[in-house]
Amino acid sequence: MREKLLSIGDDFWIEDSHGQRAYKVNGKAVRIRDTFVLEDASGNEVARIQERKLSVRDKVAIERGGDTAATVHKALVGFRDRFSIDVQGGPDMKAHGNIVDHEYEIERDGHTVATISKKWFRVRESYGVEIAGGEDVPLLLAITVAIDSLT
Repeated sequence: MREKLLSIGDDFWIEDSHGQRAYKVNGKAVRIRDTFVLEDASGNEVARIQERKLSVRDKVAIERGGDTAATVHKALVGFRDRFSIDVQGGPDMKAHGNIVDHEYEIERDGHTVATISKKWFRVRESYGVEIAGGEDVPLLLAITVAIDSLT
């Protein structure tokens, strides 16, 4: 992913470990609230990421097929960057670490399901998302985009 991926109207590709385009993040510039669409390589929408305004704490909803799949909330207090991820129909997750510098983990039930790191790349403004086997790749990528939009 690109570090400054969320400038208004910015579209970019997410590549797999072989450098092949796997997903596209399509930034919607004409919306009142931040909206991003995660599409597969064929252009099919796999998730919609939308900022929710007028709440006590910042949050972003991830929708699939018109239903909310997850909601990402920024922690109210604390010295470390922390986010809670409420997953519909499944166990909730949390993200913690140095979010701004793209060095953090997403965990479920104490197990790491994704690691986000800039250290793996020499290319400026890029970072990687390593997702554990058997996990929902589009959902975890959408969560990563949501966290970026909140920071």
